[in-house]
Amino acid sequence: MKGTLGTIVFGMTLGVIGWGGFNWSLELTNTEQFCISCHEMEDNVYQELQETVHWSNRTGVRATCPDCHVPKEWGYKVMRKIKASNELLHKMLGTIDTPEKFEEYRLTMAMSEWKRMKSSNSRECRNCHAFKSMSLDKQQERSADRHDPFVWAELDGHNPDMTCIDCHKGIAHRLPAGWEEAVNNDPILRVEAAAE
Repeated sequence: MKGTLGTIVFGMTLGVIGWGGFNWSLELTNTEQFCISCHEMEDNVYQELQETVHWSNRTGVRATCPDCHVPKEWGYKVMRKIKASNELLHKMLGTIDTPEKFEEYRLTMAMSEWKRMKSSNSRECRNCHAFKSMSLDKQQERSADRHDPFVWAELDGHNPDMTCIDCHKGIAHRLPAGWEEAVNNDPILRVEAAAE
């Protein structure tokens, strides 16, 4: 009996330590400092982010890399981290280790990220931006019409599959060369009722 109780307590202790260690490493890899720890990100997209409204604005609210690229919900976050292991492979292969290679691969990376955002209905955008919280009367008429979900439903030719990333590409990073043609030729990213 004593041995069984000891085994249970030992197993529970190992489980708590393992679970704590897993969550600690998950949160450690979910910081901006971790994201820019490789020069490919720090020298390229991080520099671009610093020139946008997501970096510096009148309200002082700043978005970090994980805010836009990593889901907040635990299950989605773990899945994103698993998929991000592919990025580690490309780090080891040197796929984007020079500015020239980065630019050559920029369109591929952007398309992949846009598809991820499209498939999640721009979930990470919506962590900070919510239609119900928007003051449409403070927006330009064109923007207000597109953001108001009730107006959207009444618009002739409205595409219910539209999401934030359909209109807001390049909001935090420079758009890659050839992106418009690539998007228009991609069945997932092409938007028939896109902004005119």
